[in-house]
Amino acid sequence: MSKTPRTTGQNGKRGKPGANERPTIIQGVVPPREILLEFIQDNPDRANKREIAKAFGLKGDARIELKAALRALEDDGLLEKSRKSLMRPGALPPVTVLDITMRDSSGELIARPAEWPDEAGVAPAVLVRQSSGDRGKSRTPAAGIGDRIVAKIFPNKERGGPAYTARVIKLLEKRRAAAIGVYRDLGDGLGRVLPIERRGDEMDVAPEDRGNAKDGDLVEIETQRTGRYGLPRAKIVSVIGSVASEKAISMIAIYSHGIPHIFPQAVMKEADEAGPADMKNREDWRRMPLVTIDPADAKDHDDAVYAELDPSPDNPGGHIVVVAIADVSYYVRYGKPLDREALKRGNSVYFPDRVVPMLPERISNDLCSLKEGVDRPALAVRMVFSKEGRKASHTFHRIMMKSAAKLSYQQAQAAIDGAPDDKTGPLLEPVLKPLWDAYRAMKIGRDRRQPLELDMPERKILLKADGTVDRVVVPERLDAHKLIEEMMIQANVAAAETLEKKDQSLIYRVHDAPSLAKQESLRDFLKTLEMSLATGSLRSNHFNQILQKVSGHAHETMVNEMVLRSQSQAIYSPDNIGHFGLNLLRYAHFTSPIRRYADLVVHRALVTALGLGAGGITQEEEDQLDDVAAEISTFERRAMAAERETVDRLIAHHLAGRIGEEFDGRVAGVTKSGLFVSLPAYGADGFVPVSTLGSDYFIFDEAHMALSGERTGLGYRLGDPVRVKLVEAIPLAGALRFEVISEGRKMPGAIRSFHKAGKKKRDITGRKPGTRPPRGRR
Repeated sequence: MSKTPRTTGQNGKRGKPGANERPTIIQGVVPPREILLEFIQDNPDRANKREIAKAFGLKGDARIELKAALRALEDDGLLEKSRKSLMRPGALPPVTVLDITMRDSSGELIARPAEWPDEAGVAPAVLVRQSSGDRGKSRTPAAGIGDRIVAKIFPNKERGGPAYTARVIKLLEKRRAAAIGVYRDLGDGLGRVLPIERRGDEMDVAPEDRGNAKDGDLVEIETQRTGRYGLPRAKIVSVIGSVASEKAISMIAIYSHGIPHIFPQAVMKEADEAGPADMKNREDWRRMPLVTIDPADAKDHDDAVYAELDPSPDNPGGHIVVVAIADVSYYVRYGKPLDREALKRGNSVYFPDRVVPMLPERISNDLCSLKEGVDRPALAVRMVFSKEGRKASHTFHRIMMKSAAKLSYQQAQAAIDGAPDDKTGPLLEPVLKPLWDAYRAMKIGRDRRQPLELDMPERKILLKADGTVDRVVVPERLDAHKLIEEMMIQANVAAAETLEKKDQSLIYRVHDAPSLAKQESLRDFLKTLEMSLATGSLRSNHFNQILQKVSGHAHETMVNEMVLRSQSQAIYSPDNIGHFGLNLLRYAHFTSPIRRYADLVVHRALVTALGLGAGGITQEEEDQLDDVAAEISTFERRAMAAERETVDRLIAHHLAGRIGEEFDGRVAGVTKSGLFVSLPAYGADGFVPVSTLGSDYFIFDEAHMALSGERTGLGYRLGDPVRVKLVEAIPLAGALRFEVISEGRKMPGAIRSFHKAGKKKRDITGRKPGTRPPRGRR
């Protein structure tokens, strides 16, 4: 850790430093850019405006100058914002999840980040430092090769070694030494395992190492030998299932991402021994006609709603809205087997053919599921809204409830639209209409708040009984969906507000504003459409204005995608920076404790802060919230990647028999290497290499997100409709490759001007130095 900055150069003189001298630093004066960057790199845990100002003794106007200097560094791409702190681009955050992969020549453990974007190149190496004294103090077990850890990151001051060192905060899990692949029988007892990863290696399997594997089985393997010649050799450890069944495809993602999917015996024992909750510290709300409204195929129901007109004369036309959430904190106590396994998973993972739950079914689908007509414990928030949708007050209660009905979104919507059935008919006047009346008032408040309104429809894969893909649909977005969504958002806000008021630690759901670099990229792109984005401090409504301008126009999908790409990623954090996308000052996940660990933490915090009985947050748990937030944010990204890869593999499997067919697509991404094309009818994405686009030489224009021909001026731009032919499908990798059949369109004048500007430095052949000739001129 760096000490207080020096006040003079290394030669003791003031003025311009020499080649080996440190620039002059004067306390109370904003230091030079290189000193700011060095301080941020050396002190990642102090890399925020307040700590920097304190380190350099900056006060008053100097703090304003510091803010401007840091913003200039961001504008120049030398810094980027992560949560509340600043960091060098590509740098690791102060707390990172690492995988220990090897030992160096000195026997020291070397790790790399568990999550690292492909476009960022090779992940940095991290030297893991641990001592017996540290382990004894923190009770952290010794880490070894194959372990996944949460670690505190420090820049490595020693020359010639890894860029970072790390101190182990927590040992997460033992990574599987085995890998998975598909077994192919070559005859005569010989076999081979094909990789599921795009960059994996094939491996030979000797007769004695094949076990019970049959041709086409998805198998778990261990590497036996890797020599200088020939293929590596593998031993089959277990058979997962036949890859011919699409139900096995989700297992590929489960294994490759290391998602825990089998509950340990101690966890199942604790769940099986759990019984119904009692009435201690609970209010009896069983007469209130709360209803659950969920997807038709939902197996667990963790939220119920009710609304009525506010009888108070002080709130004419106002509404009372009640949101009741399953009381998971009553059953899942901190430090017990159920809790440790829930934290290890972080969240439930949803695949088209299965769910990997955070909690065993005894808890998630039974004791904590708000079943119709059954007594169930819950935490409820009672919110009072004015007729203009302003929340006047709210209170939390620990209750016993009994759901009056289990409804689907379509069922509830049909009743409101004039087609009630036998179940919704009796509920229409006393329950459903008051809910919709309250939602209309709440919608006024939502419209006034102006959250980010991206129009990006989600696709759902429907499977046949045998597990094969039936079709891909875009579920209709109903008012019933929006009603539940808005009531859950307001319940989440109420939870954060209550805990802040009680000065109780919690985990927020935070969403930072877009980085300055991403803002500038979006501005450059919008200029190509003769549109502009406001400068200065942006809010969600600035993006909404852009989206409204393109609504119904040809560029609508393209602009929605570019706005989405400009946004930061939402994460969990014990430090509140607000939620940019929802345009909320404070927001915490409270409404899904069955499937998200963050919500369980918030429930425990409410129980403790409000004195609601057993199952509250402990001091030990509060002390670990930084680490827990980092872990569950990582596990959320893990789940998203696994779900996305499974969909890619399912679609590739579905289309593998249709090589040579043509499809209507849309350009979903543009790079110098080629085009990414999506098939809206299937929710699939494939790649078109630039070398297959034709005989012209195609130039990538990042500002316009376009590839255009140098000679013809014809090209392809993000969002363009295209006709493509499927030329290759690799189901195990989830990869599709297309050829574009339709001709490119004439590029706008701005793109052609870009080409002319690039012709200034060309050799006698007309090419830029160092570039290869176009395919047709070789």
